[in-house]
Amino acid sequence: MEAELLQPLAAAYRDNPDVCVILDRRDGRLNDRRRGSAAVHDERRQTRNRRRRRALGTFPRTDAFAQD
Repeated sequence: MEAELLQPLAAAYRDNPDVCVILDRRDGRLNDRRRGSAAVHDERRQTRNRRRRRALGTFPRTDAFAQD
């Protein structure tokens, strides 16, 4: 596909100095993190409830906001 794509794209953007046409030669054998792996699951990772816990015990009523 190099001959079909690289030469026409390079010719099309030849006059534009902001564009550089390159050929990516990765073959796909490396582990791609974007794909993810459903077979491998790390049990150490877990979601937690990060909200503060309510203080234990009972609290006396206050008259600060009492309505007459």
